[in-house]
Amino acid sequence: MSKILALDTSSEACSVALWKEGEILEDFRILPRQHAQALLPQIKQLLAEAGVSLSQLDALAFGRGPGSFTGLRIAASTAQGLALAQDLPLLPISTLQALAWTAQKHYYARKILTLLDARMDEVYWCAWQGQEETPQALMAEALNRPEEVEPPLTDDQDWLLIGSGAAFRDRLPPWVQGHIQQEIIDVHPRAGAMAALAHLAWEKGEAVDAAEAQPVYLRDQVTHQKKAN
Repeated sequence: MSKILALDTSSEACSVALWKEGEILEDFRILPRQHAQALLPQIKQLLAEAGVSLSQLDALAFGRGPGSFTGLRIAASTAQGLALAQDLPLLPISTLQALAWTAQKHYYARKILTLLDARMDEVYWCAWQGQEETPQALMAEALNRPEEVEPPLTDDQDWLLIGSGAAFRDRLPPWVQGHIQQEIIDVHPRAGAMAALAHLAWEKGEAVDAAEAQPVYLRDQVTHQKKAN
């Protein structure tokens, strides 16, 4: 069985998790602006409690975004540093997919709309279809004002809205609001969800070289596209 360590600092939460023989061990804390100081001690403590050393890992995973620019850099650079030191591959995991996994696993949702507060009056978002193992994206991850969120909904579907961006529900287009059956705001991307997703990605051979793994700064991509147009 694979052993995969996952890290996430994409939001106010700082979390680490270990996939070990089909079980997930997780340390999840709300630590605004303390990620850089807390992450390595959390990793050390979790691995010690699990009786696993870095050299025994098969791979590392990290929340690749979208999310806080500084937070994404912290998780990515930490994961890259550890992976290069131990000659381990990396598995970059979407923070929005981690939210969708939580919605499917813990709230039994099949139609999921993930929204993260991106500041600057915008949200990171994506629509998902629940599957047997993990939710599948129905579109590319996007960055928009709440009024511009237009997921691929059909008339007979009820959706679960999850993530900090759910606080903007009243600003979503009226026809989108009409499809939302439930909203869950106080949920962060978690390393535990990423560890589960990383295990599935590992089994599919999706790990990459540590030097190639990069965070996804969705705001930079959107800005570049606007300038190009």
